[in-house]
Amino acid sequence: MRRKNFLLEKAFYALLTLIVVIVFNFILFRIMPGDPVKGLIHSPRMTKEVQDRIRAEFGLDKPVWFNTEKLELGDIAGLFDSQFFAYIVNLFKGNMGVSFASRRNVGELISERVWRTVVLLLVGEVLSILFGMFLGLVASWRRGTKLDTGILLYGLFTWAMPTFFFGVILIILARGHLPTGMMVTVGLKPKDGLVYWIDVGKHLILPTLTMLVVYASSYLLIMRNSAIEVMSEDYILTAKAKGLTNFQILRDHVLRNSMLPMVTLIALSLGYIVSGAIQVETVFSWPGIGRLMFDAVSKRDYPVLQGTFLLLAISVFVANFIADLVYAMLDPRVKTS
Repeated sequence: MRRKNFLLEKAFYALLTLIVVIVFNFILFRIMPGDPVKGLIHSPRMTKEVQDRIRAEFGLDKPVWFNTEKLELGDIAGLFDSQFFAYIVNLFKGNMGVSFASRRNVGELISERVWRTVVLLLVGEVLSILFGMFLGLVASWRRGTKLDTGILLYGLFTWAMPTFFFGVILIILARGHLPTGMMVTVGLKPKDGLVYWIDVGKHLILPTLTMLVVYASSYLLIMRNSAIEVMSEDYILTAKAKGLTNFQILRDHVLRNSMLPMVTLIALSLGYIVSGAIQVETVFSWPGIGRLMFDAVSKRDYPVLQGTFLLLAISVFVANFIADLVYAMLDPRVKTS
């Protein structure tokens, strides 16, 4: 397949999937049980008039799909005066709506928190990828030895370990020695310069270590299996016969040809960076996108949930498209024109 056709096909399917996700994004949070209006004000004395006023304020008084009442009155354009079409129009304008709980613009809420999540998870993911790939290569090269068995057992054990469980253990062990919650000490601000970022670095240690230990196992297991398959190929035997060192074989042959399945896994992992590791952010009270989603679920805050879910979907699409570009460079079967 020519590279241009390959990428155009991937772009078309990504766009088609995005349209499906936008519609699903609207449906998903409206089939959740419970009334978002009653979730805003936990008071048994709230009158029906107050509830109706809040619904009108957020457009929840409109029909979900089509406004057939206005159509019956002869207003054809009024047919589209519904929650769904208001959601679509606002989305194309770049307006994600207003939060039910905080009464703030959803785009502002997300923009405030997304960089905090990127700081946390980018550090943890990069270290996890490097550490997992290194252990996977070592285990595959020493296949069948005690070292391989030890690395494999470590990978299986940490892969099965719940993220929140290991995070709680670290909090117990590090209490009194390292910060166990929040992103920065109360009172410090970015204008404090180096002092602020050193404090952020201290708060990063425990959540980053949690991600490093738990998330690296996936990269370890995939890299080990992929590298073992590559090392059974004839060109590896030829490389040894040519007198190449172990390091040269691993770097020039095994690593490159083992990267195809790793590219997919890395792309998916990096795509989920924007949504945040909800468990990590919740355990360590990190004020990122994941914590925002967690709070929005409990409050049935539809606009915030829709905004964060859509951001997650777009980030996954972008990451997968980048993975396709890398595939086109690594895989000789995807030929140029």
